[in-house]
Amino acid sequence: MLKQILFGGESGLSAVANAGLALLRIFAGVSLAAAHGLGKLPPSEQFIGGVTNLGFPVPSFFAWAASLAEFLGGAFLALGLFTRISSFFVACVMLTAAFGVHLNDPYQRKELAFLYLFIALCFLLKGAGDWSIDAFFRNKNY
Repeated sequence: MLKQILFGGESGLSAVANAGLALLRIFAGVSLAAAHGLGKLPPSEQFIGGVTNLGFPVPSFFAWAASLAEFLGGAFLALGLFTRISSFFVACVMLTAAFGVHLNDPYQRKELAFLYLFIALCFLLKGAGDWSIDAFFRNKNY
């Protein structure tokens, strides 16, 4: 059960399907980690203030959690390591971004959060594919 949660996903996909999943996973993960997560580490007072304005208790903790979800979640997504767990945390942050931070903004401001949200949901449901570290651990017999 724990192995399925940590490394689960579908196996036996075609080479073309695995290539598509790997390209999307790597590009989205590197982009999220480098363009969004890295700049939030450590969380600035301004970012913590934004988390405070959203009404989260212990805003420093949640600012760190969001920053790490974007940075480590993106890095793990790119590697295909703990993909489903990482995708869950990325999806939570993107839901907050889309419906909290950008709630009253026009769609163009929400679009990137929605894009990362749906990519994360895809990998949460599907897993990383056969070309991932998860697949290596999933296929090990221990």
